[in-house]
Amino acid sequence: MKMKAGILVKKLSAKDNTIFEMSKNHKPVLYVDSGETIEVETMDALSNQILVEEDTIVAIDWNQINPATGPIFVNQAEKGDTLKVTIEKINIDSQGVLLTGPNLGMLGDEFNEMTKKIVQIQDGQVVFNDRLSFPLTKMIGVIGVAPEHSDIPCGTPESHGGNMDTTIIKEGSVLYLPVFVDGALLALGDFHGAMGDGEICGTGVEIAGSAVLKIEVVKGQAIEHPRVKYEEGLSFIVSKETLDEAVKEATKQAVHFLERNTDLSLEEAAMLMSAVGQAQISQVVDPLMTARFLIPQFVLDAYQIKVF
Repeated sequence: MKMKAGILVKKLSAKDNTIFEMSKNHKPVLYVDSGETIEVETMDALSNQILVEEDTIVAIDWNQINPATGPIFVNQAEKGDTLKVTIEKINIDSQGVLLTGPNLGMLGDEFNEMTKKIVQIQDGQVVFNDRLSFPLTKMIGVIGVAPEHSDIPCGTPESHGGNMDTTIIKEGSVLYLPVFVDGALLALGDFHGAMGDGEICGTGVEIAGSAVLKIEVVKGQAIEHPRVKYEEGLSFIVSKETLDEAVKEATKQAVHFLERNTDLSLEEAAMLMSAVGQAQISQVVDPLMTARFLIPQFVLDAYQIKVF
């Protein structure tokens, strides 16, 4: 444990506590109560296999991709509840790695061989080369709970969360996840020092680190898909086989939420979101595509809408 403002915080190491699929059959490695704050360490998405220039891509064990640290059993969480995860802090290492190649991402058909790039983190910037540095945009790529039925690889997003690769899952954001099994079995990993919407080459700045999270249970309130509350408003995240399907369902989730929580008709809510809502891409490179739909904060304020 470590101290946070005079409070003991449970700390979970990535060592010997990683999983490669989210499953209700995993044995928990940490137990917490609703309301507790914890710190969770993670390896990078490559299981820290590329650390120096001498580390070769051909030596990578591809069965060790997208590790998540966990699972964490939340004592009060039961099926039909919602898990509220406040991301208080994301700490990252001093270097990260990017990777692309054949069959990876939007240009995978144009690449002839795998390529890696190790980058340094200095003064809040990613040093891409001698001419270009750019600001950190720290975020969590993989975070989710155990699905109700079949096991799902950590690299695949779904209604349980998983590899959503969504840039708004960042410091200060509050992520809401549906709970499918008792204890929720939360796990997370795949941090990025920076990642653009889409993650078009298959990786962002993949990096190891740790996250300080406050874990709470919203009792008796079920949701179908993850949601994120952040400074710009409330986003509804959906992963489907195609981007079209993901955008459509995320839009429906947002519009129906507005209808339920205001005096607007379904038609009025749809017209309002057509005028001011934002359909956005999270990622287009994982086994399922992920999109999100944003209800702006000024709409939430006007109708005094809370997530629950």
